[in-house]
Amino acid sequence: MEAVWGILPKTIAAVLQQLPSWGRNIEEIRIRISRPLEVIADGKARLLPYEATKEDGMYLLNKLSHYSIYAVEEELKRGFMTIEGGHRVGLAGKVITEGGKVKAIRDVASFNIRIAKEQLGIADPLIPYVHDGRWRHAMIIGSPQTGKTTLLRDAARLISSGTGRIPAQKVAIVDERSEIAGCVKGIPQFSFGPRLDVLDACPKAEGMMMMIRSMSPDVIIVDEIGREEDSEAVLEAANAGVSIWTTVHGRTIQDVWQRPTLRPVMEQRVFERFIELTNVPHPGSIRRIVDASGTVLYERAVASR
Repeated sequence: MEAVWGILPKTIAAVLQQLPSWGRNIEEIRIRISRPLEVIADGKARLLPYEATKEDGMYLLNKLSHYSIYAVEEELKRGFMTIEGGHRVGLAGKVITEGGKVKAIRDVASFNIRIAKEQLGIADPLIPYVHDGRWRHAMIIGSPQTGKTTLLRDAARLISSGTGRIPAQKVAIVDERSEIAGCVKGIPQFSFGPRLDVLDACPKAEGMMMMIRSMSPDVIIVDEIGREEDSEAVLEAANAGVSIWTTVHGRTIQDVWQRPTLRPVMEQRVFERFIELTNVPHPGSIRRIVDASGTVLYERAVASR
């Protein structure tokens, strides 16, 4: 959290530092100009008695850009920035377009600071279901804030480190949003094994092909596939003998089947394990693991919240 405190206006930092014990479990800090400060902790949203000012927004944007908006034009175009520690700051405001495509975001009025969580060992329970002499192709499915990226990140650590009986494998992360490895100037900010390479801020489809050609990985890790070109790249990588681990927005495997852009990889049964997540009792909790034929390998009863 040190990097987050370093970019926050003193007024907002003072409010957050006065929070009770649940404040230690903050997942998101949402700052909206002229509206109450919002925090999400333990999966629960809370509005705080402080309205962000235009000065707060300008201070935050200056800190994020190191006082040079032109230096972060590409990040503004993507709508988010990643800061040291792997924390991601989403941006919303007036969009400037050129030729029908987003050129930049100006007059930023909303900031969403997503606190990156590193939970070492969270992927360990998956081993009996996803490894049987080789790492199976795996898709992690979950709604927002269910811990998909946190689990994927730890899977990258596990596979690139190895275990007592499983040797470390060459892992390639294609980190389009700089969120899995949280690279700053090319250096991952999270814990990984020695056999790991990261292609930071690169489009997923292009990056997967680049990694196969240049780094000969055993496993490719990529977050949130969903575009047609992502599906094509996954098919190419799988047919090149590389295991694929990825995440997808959805609640169950049935939701994934309903997405037209992902239908090709589903129909060809590329993925051999589907890991459904829930945020009950906490983000990263595994609801169910299903194989390509639909057989349930693991299921846990989840009480309604």
